[in-house]
Amino acid sequence: MVKLVSKLISKIKHREYTVDESITASDLLDILFTRMAMLIRGFFCRMGFKKSGRMTFIGSKVKIRSKKHITCGSGLTIEDGCFINALCKNGVTIGKNFSLGRSSMIECTGVIRELGDSLEIGDDVGIAANAFISVRGKVKIGSSTIFGPGVKLFSENHIFTDRETPIYLQGASRQGIEIGEDCWIGANAVVLDGVKIGKGCVVAAGAVVNKDVPDYSVVGGVPAKIISTR
Repeated sequence: MVKLVSKLISKIKHREYTVDESITASDLLDILFTRMAMLIRGFFCRMGFKKSGRMTFIGSKVKIRSKKHITCGSGLTIEDGCFINALCKNGVTIGKNFSLGRSSMIECTGVIRELGDSLEIGDDVGIAANAFISVRGKVKIGSSTIFGPGVKLFSENHIFTDRETPIYLQGASRQGIEIGEDCWIGANAVVLDGVKIGKGCVVAAGAVVNKDVPDYSVVGGVPAKIISTR
């Protein structure tokens, strides 16, 4: 049974995938029933998307607003309790085999006086639980990049230069965020507006990234600094 499930998952993901041999048949059946329920929810949910792949897995208590702005590939997985507000000027584009961990939030627009720009996610991107992605400026995440639990992206900075005017009335700058291919963003890391993280980078857990990171760098700390290179 393990080999059969491994072949099935490999076919869905279009790459080799092997289930751990130590898993019991009862546990595997429980997982399969859960995934089947997610697939059924996904069938109905993706009907409102602008464009979608053949297989979509949606967990329980998932809320998605402005679905018509979403274009996604096959293998999309959204775990339990996630919230997505896809309302933005240039849409949400997601590649194949994307997964969003439970209780995560993607918020493309906060207030309708100024919509967010766009979100672009490559293939085979995995985002763990409790992530928060604020899409005010453009956010781009490269293929094969993974996020640990609790990662936060903020693609906007409030302007506060005028002491006489309340900060919330001074507007905001939106430079956007770009994260390259094959990166690992560690648990509870924060990436701020205007940052570009290069290809193959590792961001340590708890780091606050406020400056660009060159390709294949390992960074950590508050604010994040280069620790080493790969």
